[in-house]
Amino acid sequence: MTLSFAGTAPYKYFRAGSATDVQTKTQGGFALIGGGKDLDRAFQWMCERSGGGDFLVIRASGDEDYNPYIQGLCQVNSVATLIMPDRAAAEDPFAAAAIRHAEAVFIAGGDQANYVNFWTGTPVQAALNEAIARNIPIGGTSAGLAVLGEFVYSSQGDAPDDAPLSSAETLSNPFHRRVTIVHGFVDIPLLHEVITDTHFSARDRLGRTLVFMARILQEGKAHRIRDIAVDERTAVLLDPGGTGTVVGAGSAYFLEATQNAETCKANTPLTFRGIAVRSLRAGEQFDVRQWSGREGVAYTLSVESGTIHSTLPGGAVYTKAVK
Repeated sequence: MTLSFAGTAPYKYFRAGSATDVQTKTQGGFALIGGGKDLDRAFQWMCERSGGGDFLVIRASGDEDYNPYIQGLCQVNSVATLIMPDRAAAEDPFAAAAIRHAEAVFIAGGDQANYVNFWTGTPVQAALNEAIARNIPIGGTSAGLAVLGEFVYSSQGDAPDDAPLSSAETLSNPFHRRVTIVHGFVDIPLLHEVITDTHFSARDRLGRTLVFMARILQEGKAHRIRDIAVDERTAVLLDPGGTGTVVGAGSAYFLEATQNAETCKANTPLTFRGIAVRSLRAGEQFDVRQWSGREGVAYTLSVESGTIHSTLPGGAVYTKAVK
């Protein structure tokens, strides 16, 4: 492994494989990974689309553990990890240059507030959008997926010792101080009017997702709002034409709402109706450009005074609960 620092630079950079950059023919696409244990198929898909070029992992904290993992899965020229723990690192010219020289870029998990706070308005944000525009495969897991939609739950109201924002907290008070949503962190046309969520079933995040959707509509930030929510050890592999294929052990959920909530105000339980959902499992596909699909399970959700109701058998809110 080659370990490289640029003097006293504010970033850390670890590179394994060839020290010489290459340029390869790439295919765009987006690996939307729900978190948990890493999903080999999603990384292999990104490597294939990189044309065997240089694979870059970016993050705000952590280490270079992805380097040997990806090297063990893929035949690529190099794998590197760039750690940018503050705005100074994201403003260093080396950081943006590393992204511009990559043939695949993956945003690791962590805290999406750090990505939003450290990278917004910096050359790193610009370089990410340039990579998207030039059809470089982009991926993210957990917090790395959370920042890929047009709308992002930024977790900016969290204190270091806060427990994760829960569905119960948000459903009972849609204007909880920690319901913080930012707009336009990256520009992925296929994910316009979309917010994402991760660790979905395992952490019971449906309620907070519905609150995020209701808030975006109420505040007039979109005429309709869509959500891609992904379970742990699951991914949506989204090609440039808009076809998303689910891989992994769990489900992916595609939600859409076009009407404002009936009741969405501070310290009052949410009432929000008519949310259309389609849930898919491994091998099933959904067209995000048309927002339609024939596979999986379709149902409707409503929230009445903070309680979620479903048209699934028995009122279940996740398809995994249906026998």
